[in-house]
Amino acid sequence: MARFESSAHRDVTPLTGRRVAEVGPQPLSEIERKILDFMVQYLRANTYQPSIREIGERFGIKSTKTVSEHLQALADKGFLERDPSRSRGVKILGVDLSLQAVSVPCFDQMPEDRAGFRPDRAPFHLSLDRRLAGEKSVAFVRAGSSDLAVLGVQEGDYVLIEPAAFDELEDGDVVVARLGSGSLFHRMSTNGKGVRLESLRAGGEITAVEDPERLQILGRVTAFYRRLDGSAGPLNLTQH
Repeated sequence: MARFESSAHRDVTPLTGRRVAEVGPQPLSEIERKILDFMVQYLRANTYQPSIREIGERFGIKSTKTVSEHLQALADKGFLERDPSRSRGVKILGVDLSLQAVSVPCFDQMPEDRAGFRPDRAPFHLSLDRRLAGEKSVAFVRAGSSDLAVLGVQEGDYVLIEPAAFDELEDGDVVVARLGSGSLFHRMSTNGKGVRLESLRAGGEITAVEDPERLQILGRVTAFYRRLDGSAGPLNLTQH
């Protein structure tokens, strides 16, 4: 499992973080920030911009005029260039859209199931070098108190989770599995009698599962990210 640690703030690059120094203190409203992050995420996934109608559908805005006004506000604050005569006539400014980076959804709590990892349900996104993220659709989830204490992961760290089916897992993998109301994170091993899951909490219990099909596997932990500047609270690297 990889480990990202740094005393700097930008080892994991925010989606829309370079315009502040260039355009001065022009804060975005909450909906403007969400629209901008969605546009960056959409562009990275599709190589073209969402239409005004698609932006409206994403945020439940029925009026295309209202969406257009939000886009114009982003343009006025220096985040976009736009051609109002075209549905997709928008250019995002000051954002690294390198194909070597992927947009990673970030969650403050573990979703109930794999469907909960949908990018459009994430509070925010970070860009991560594809070589660190891997080839699958990964997600960051904020670790709770003592969830992975055995591995040195602390409350507030973000763990990187990739989707994995049971037949893709190997002995020793750190998996996210729901077993009633118990631990979520486990070190997995197999034997002729089934699966052995060791909780990663200090003094955690060991659970034997004879039928692997009973397991609700949410994914496999591949890395974690930690800030070393002493800041507390939820991670927020979207600097606008």
